Amino acid sequence: MNILDKIIAHKKEEVAERKSLVPVKLLEKSIFYENRVVSMKKYVTRPDKTGIIAEFKRKSPSKGLINGTASVEKTSIGYMQAGASALSILTDKEFFGGSNDDLTTARKFNFCPILRKDFVIDEYQIIEAKSIGADCILLIAAALDPNRLEELAKFAHTLGLEVLMEVHDEEELERSLNSHLDLVGVNNRSLKSFEVSLETSLDLVNKIPSEFVKISESGISDPQTLVDLKRSGFDGFLIGENFMKSIRPHQAAYNFMSKYKELSPDFENLNQ
Repeated sequence: MNILDKIIAHKKEEVAERKSLVPVKLLEKSIFYENRVVSMKKYVTRPDKTGIIAEFKRKSPSKGLINGTASVEKTSIGYMQAGASALSILTDKEFFGGSNDDLTTARKFNFCPILRKDFVIDEYQIIEAKSIGADCILLIAAALDPNRLEELAKFAHTLGLEVLMEVHDEEELERSLNSHLDLVGVNNRSLKSFEVSLETSLDLVNKIPSEFVKISESGISDPQTLVDLKRSGFDGFLIGENFMKSIRPHQAAYNFMSKYKELSPDFENLNQ
């Protein structure tokens, strides 16, 4: 049983429990439920932004505790001031130390697209995402049968939410692509070995149809890598651990994004 299997098994129990405790009708009464969704697609591709989806993540199964003291409020505001295009907030508690409250806090202090980073297996979680202020949900191809993934993506669209599908290899990409996706992310970290290879992104970028916004995820620690990935065809980048391992993640993000802007010909052209 790999880590994803363990997470999904736990998630099924967790969702069943939440359904019994908080009915859908209650979720729909949330103050965030009627909010207009901020488009992740549009913000990631805005020329005045870096394309970075900056992530708030306290721990992970592969690294253990990454940062147990960072403030969601301070970090999320700092990420956006540094030039991020969007936020990704981990809401899984058991394996990543996150919570729905983390996303709600980020929502209160930021007008930008927010991805609810979790392991979505049920429509209930999509309604929940809307109720806590998310604009976009994550669907992981490795965790879902292609038909089920399409059903969930379609349902998210009925609520106005956007959908980021994450793949790890070409097989997942080919079997899971459907017309209800908005962004396609390539995770450079293997679920089986936890090893990271940016070659995964480079191998798949041209296999993702051009109607989807293309995101490279995980293992990005050098601003020059962003320039190379952008040149290869990626629109955006999901970065979390590289910022969160610093005692001041927002400062690490600012330094990283400033360097990226220096190196990137796109920003040079904007400033001329």
